[in-house]
Amino acid sequence: MKQKKTLIIAEAGVNHNNQLPIALELCDAAKEAGADVVKFQTWRTESIITHDVAQADYQAMNTGVTESQFDMLKRLEMSYDDFRVIKRHCDEIGITFASTADEIESLDFLIGLGIPFVKVGSGDMGNVSYLRDIGRRHLPVILSTGMSALGDIERSLAALREGGAEDITLLHCTTNYPCPYEDVNLRAMQTLRAAFQLPVGYSDHTVGTEVAVAAVAMGATVIEKHFTLDRAMEGPDQAASTEPAEFRRMVDEIRHIETALGTGIKAATPAEREITRVVTKRLVAARPIRKGEILGEADIAVKRSMHGVLARDYDRLVGTVAMRDYQADEGFGMILQ
Repeated sequence: MKQKKTLIIAEAGVNHNNQLPIALELCDAAKEAGADVVKFQTWRTESIITHDVAQADYQAMNTGVTESQFDMLKRLEMSYDDFRVIKRHCDEIGITFASTADEIESLDFLIGLGIPFVKVGSGDMGNVSYLRDIGRRHLPVILSTGMSALGDIERSLAALREGGAEDITLLHCTTNYPCPYEDVNLRAMQTLRAAFQLPVGYSDHTVGTEVAVAAVAMGATVIEKHFTLDRAMEGPDQAASTEPAEFRRMVDEIRHIETALGTGIKAATPAEREITRVVTKRLVAARPIRKGEILGEADIAVKRSMHGVLARDYDRLVGTVAMRDYQADEGFGMILQ
């Protein structure tokens, strides 16, 4: 992914509860909150899961409903027609639409809608046949790496590249909703960058925004954060999602951090150069001094002054001969041996 600023993705996911009006409202709220992208999830339940798979513990806890994952996903599955409406609405309000596909039919549908990149969820790490198919689409890829070790990531990258993918960004991720701080392991993002020499980002499942902001300070090029209209709403991901006002604050903080990171060149700023005039310490006479006197340490004071050579020249000044008379606090001029 090539962009000058951090790409901020509002992960609406399944927080629409299969209600198109809520999905459209999520798009509006994400735009208002400053997100670059609002992202959903697109699948055909029968193509991705069998009937016997149980819910994850967090899903059962967050929904308060005991059912199979198949039944939960079928309840939340939106139609392609709904996604056409959502994409059109995103175009109208000026926010980028994206969605994670979980199988090839949905992927090709989304590509037909004009998604700018393919987002691969952590559940498809190691799904080599699907990853090869993604690579053959020759779009930028954002690959989440939850539940994975370096070897898993290496195999997944090999499959993407075998298909033809070239533009790949890795997202560090801990697959837990919400994720406790002690499981974040944000330094693993730097490990990914060093190991694979690829751009890295962070998919954040923590409560709050500080970890996402810290990730930007550590070099994240993409931030993905679950987004909801109200955490009290029904749904498996609502409790680990960020509400609009909090998301807006996170966006502002990220943009401030981007500005604060600067160029990396250590030099005085224009404002500092102006302040330097009145705070710089210089070498001045500690007492009245007569022309011809040899200057010792007791003759030289270091003070803020508008006149005199800089304090860094102290050692050069000691032992020189005064070329003229000086009054107390008068700055010493050019140093002559």
